Amino acid sequence: MAGINIPGVTDQYNTNDTVEKLMKVERIPLTREQDTLKTYKAQNDAWRNVNKKMSALRDSVKTLYSYDNPFNNKLTSSTDEYAVTADASRAASYQTFKIDIIQPATADRFLSSELPGDQQIPKGTYTYKVADKSISLHWSGGTLSDFSAAINKRGGDIIKSLVVGAGEGKKTLLIESLKTGEANRLTFEDDAKSFAVSSGMISPVKSTTAEFGTMQTEFRPASVQSSITEQTGMPKISNTDITVASGTVTIPPRSGFMLNIPSNVASGQHLVFTLTKQSTADITDVLNKTPAAPQLPDAGSASFKDVTINNNPSDTLLPDATAQQREPLNPVSTSNVVYAVMQDGSEKEISTPQLLTDSGTKVDIDLSQYSGIKSIAVRNRNTGIAFTMSSVTAYDPKAAAGYTPNNPASSAGDAIIKYEGITIKRPNNDIDDVVPSVTLHVHAKTEKTATVTVKPDTETSKQALITFVGKYNDALAEINILSQNKPELIDELTYLSDDEKKKETEKLGMFLGDFSLTNIKSSLQSIESAKYAAGNSAKITMLSQIGISTSASGSYSGYSQSRLRGYLEINEKELDSALSSNLEDIKNMFGFDSDGDLIVDSGIGYRLDKELTAYVQTGGIIALKTSNIDTKIKSSESKIAKLETQLDDKEQELKQKYASMEGSLNSLESQQSTISNFSKQNSGN
Repeated sequence: MAGINIPGVTDQYNTNDTVEKLMKVERIPLTREQDTLKTYKAQNDAWRNVNKKMSALRDSVKTLYSYDNPFNNKLTSSTDEYAVTADASRAASYQTFKIDIIQPATADRFLSSELPGDQQIPKGTYTYKVADKSISLHWSGGTLSDFSAAINKRGGDIIKSLVVGAGEGKKTLLIESLKTGEANRLTFEDDAKSFAVSSGMISPVKSTTAEFGTMQTEFRPASVQSSITEQTGMPKISNTDITVASGTVTIPPRSGFMLNIPSNVASGQHLVFTLTKQSTADITDVLNKTPAAPQLPDAGSASFKDVTINNNPSDTLLPDATAQQREPLNPVSTSNVVYAVMQDGSEKEISTPQLLTDSGTKVDIDLSQYSGIKSIAVRNRNTGIAFTMSSVTAYDPKAAAGYTPNNPASSAGDAIIKYEGITIKRPNNDIDDVVPSVTLHVHAKTEKTATVTVKPDTETSKQALITFVGKYNDALAEINILSQNKPELIDELTYLSDDEKKKETEKLGMFLGDFSLTNIKSSLQSIESAKYAAGNSAKITMLSQIGISTSASGSYSGYSQSRLRGYLEINEKELDSALSSNLEDIKNMFGFDSDGDLIVDSGIGYRLDKELTAYVQTGGIIALKTSNIDTKIKSSESKIAKLETQLDDKEQELKQKYASMEGSLNSLESQQSTISNFSKQNSGN
């Protein structure tokens, strides 16, 4: 008896294989289209990779000629970095200058006396003030540590506090201003004042302010400065024309005086007064019109009829006037007016650089900086400027609001520096208004004059050029691989891993004959090998002159196929030498303004950027190619989807037909079996 066959379940007649063989033939168009789609996607990825590498090259090129180009970067160095350092902006000039740090800017830091470790701070309102800023702490009472923590929480950028162990079972409280500068005094108000006094942090003092220079008799003649050479005929410095009225001293041209400092003024105090310039007629105009010797009248004569008798000239024993002729006097204008006179008679100039430009100049003399000072000398050597001077006030800078610190860790003070011999005071240790485009950072007093140098940052420039060469070669290698079918192109790229070499091999010659790739390669090589002169005096006009070319290494002088690919090499020794001696020429070689409109319009960097932009910009050459391929991909994907649907329908149709055929055969087989059984039964009967 024949076995049972269920259509679609059993495969008695091998119909599944038959259907599969028929479908394999039907799938040939689909397979071909799928391969085409894979090719399109590979091409799209290749173009995007080219775009990526060209964009990286363009970005590298932009940094070499844009405003932020590395050739404008500056480095600074100091011979005493412990005391002073500096930062230079890109606009700073290459220069070397001398700096003396007299003192850094400081802030008030006050310590209390030793307090018991379990000291309780009473309830109250504690107000701390620094200049015009203040904080108020509404304290409910508690330990010294909790009080310090509360101050730090409220202090912000004004004050901070610290509890310091002072010994067994003893502690001290430090209150510190966070603002440097003489004007930023730390003062205590409300309950903070009473606690500061009771804790031994401050104590009340009598006023130490003294005033002098208010009476005519105090102004003595100033000594002659042997170091100053005066013009012949110029009046000597005198105190005879100085007048004092209502505490103001008038100092006419060519006047001066010496003012003794009272003995009760302590060495730690400051002397303050104001000098105000007053314009007046220049005395040289009158002096130049005054005869050098007396002009005697004519001796006269006597006449009678036609006889005239002349008298003999007067005999005065005075020198001949013709022998007294002198050069005309030139006006004198100087801001060197104030001097500190020491006990030994030596003098130190007190700098007042703005004296002739400001309407009023405040002179603040820190006596601690002039050890052995006994007097102030003022000499107005000017011929066309008079000065008025206020009385001199002496004060103790540490005494604020009638209180002085008992244990000051430091006192508020300005930074005092000398720049090229000019004394300058600033409230902060970061000074950016003395040297143009340079910020000085003051750290400590200099033992000897420090030299600060601003120089080019050649290392950053070198790294930027190395990056440029790397990006250039990377882009060129990709162009070579896609546009040529030569396996040695990949073997030459020794930096590729095995997996990377395999991927690059799959792209080899993918765009063979594509003119856009050959054109960009030709343009890049033409641009990098051209000559660019920003001026007639330029010494560096080509990349090869700074050690960058296709044969820069010099390691092989014969024929090399790999060098013909256009890859750049770097001779590091030549590059270092060129950067150190011709940095400005190198900067101009990458980008310069040729027509004076302040816009870069020539140079290697400018031309490469312009050439690459045409390829990588939105809507550029590569974008058009990828857009075209994207259209093909969409079309191919639609075609594949349609073929897949058709194939699915075809397969179902074949399966149904062969299943029906198999069912018919099974039915015939069943009928045959029935007839056979019936015949056997009849034969048996």
